[in-house]
Amino acid sequence: MLKKLRDALETVRGRMDGRNREEVEKAISMVEALAVKLTQNEGELIQDKFEVKKLASFLKKASEDAKKLVNQEKSFACAEIDSARALVMRLGGTFEEQELSSKASREQGPNVEKLVEEVQEARRIKRMHKPTKVIGMQHELYDLKSQIREKSAYSVKLQREIAIIKRAEGSKSCPYVLDGSQSLGSCLRIRASSDIGVDISKCSIQWYRAASESSRREAISGANWSVYAPEPFDVGRVIQADILLNGQKFTVTTDGPINTAAGLESRVESLLRKSNSEFTVVISQMNGQDHSSRSHVFTVGKARIKLSRGWITKAREIYSTSMQLCGVRGNANLPAKALFWQLRKGITFLLTFESEQERNAAIVLARKYADDCNVTLVGPDD
Repeated sequence: MLKKLRDALETVRGRMDGRNREEVEKAISMVEALAVKLTQNEGELIQDKFEVKKLASFLKKASEDAKKLVNQEKSFACAEIDSARALVMRLGGTFEEQELSSKASREQGPNVEKLVEEVQEARRIKRMHKPTKVIGMQHELYDLKSQIREKSAYSVKLQREIAIIKRAEGSKSCPYVLDGSQSLGSCLRIRASSDIGVDISKCSIQWYRAASESSRREAISGANWSVYAPEPFDVGRVIQADILLNGQKFTVTTDGPINTAAGLESRVESLLRKSNSEFTVVISQMNGQDHSSRSHVFTVGKARIKLSRGWITKAREIYSTSMQLCGVRGNANLPAKALFWQLRKGITFLLTFESEQERNAAIVLARKYADDCNVTLVGPDD
């Protein structure tokens, strides 16, 4: 692509003169510099991959050598320990015979000093059995693993930099950008990158999730608005959105996978210690219709979920294959705090929690309990 761009600029330069010609030449220089930088980055990435493979091969051989050495040392140690045990037993029997024998037999008995020397020798053999070689190999393996981790992290960093450079080149022609923090508790929002971009409300939108930018995408059913709030199912995945306008399709992508929210794991662990976890919610929609209500209690139990206010139960259902639970995907005032819950076909609620962390904790907790009941609790068409 860079070569085609340079050739096109060369053609344009032949038709320009004066100041315009200088600007075209400057653009050609920038394209050539970018091509050199990409080539260097890809060369370094190839070299790093070769070094990682080399280290992995060396680590495998070192692991096999360590196993052989451990087995050999173990067999030697067992033989020495058995020999020492037999010697101690023999000495114990000798001492007992010595105590029961007569004074005459003791005078003619074995030399006690010699027996003491044998005992000391047995103890010395036992002390000598220390796995110094194995410990050294363990330290060496630890160092090798640390080097591999550093190389892998550096390789991932280079891949991300190359992806960012390529995406920046492609985004120059895209009139839309993706705003928002790439973590749970935030909202991803599509907006026009300049005055040239058409109002986003006039476009057709579809959000996707994927393991990486190059892997197969999975459409997020119902996510057709310009705003999308990631939920726990999106952690570790890349989020993309297709914008369709007048037959043209533009794609915006997060810079990397969605990260988990700070403090969410500890919050879920504390809730798992309880038999039931209660969350304060407001019913925003019921069966697809707007609904205004006071605060309710959303109870997530180990066998069922219940929605109630005081002693009045609004809804209650055990975990089943017809139940669905996920972050809100449609139009909502506070999408990062909202949750979609389908008890069974035809009965749905859109609930708004007090905070983003409470919503995500309720989703994680309900899916954990549902999984214990052999039920996969996700959103529509997931």
